[in-house]
Amino acid sequence: MTISKKDVEHVAKLARLGLSEEEKEKLTQQLNDILKYAEQINQLDTDKVPPTSHSIPMQNVFREDEAKPCRNTADILANGPQTQETTFRVPKMLE
Repeated sequence: MTISKKDVEHVAKLARLGLSEEEKEKLTQQLNDILKYAEQINQLDTDKVPPTSHSIPMQNVFREDEAKPCRNTADILANGPQTQETTFRVPKMLE
């Protein structure tokens, strides 16, 4: 598969990009170079390589979510422009 200058012009139009003729030529060449490299990678024998989402083993490093009482509510509420009892007041967003 190759990318033509017409393909680059079409994508540029969709993205509303104004490209000069020089930029179109350069992008066409660069995209074709990327596709050639992808073809080289596709030629590799990966039959014995198990599918992975990461190259190294990963584990979840997040702690469990647990509710804790807030001890400094007044300090937190002092950061907002408007408060009502123990909550922030915000403008109505939906009509």
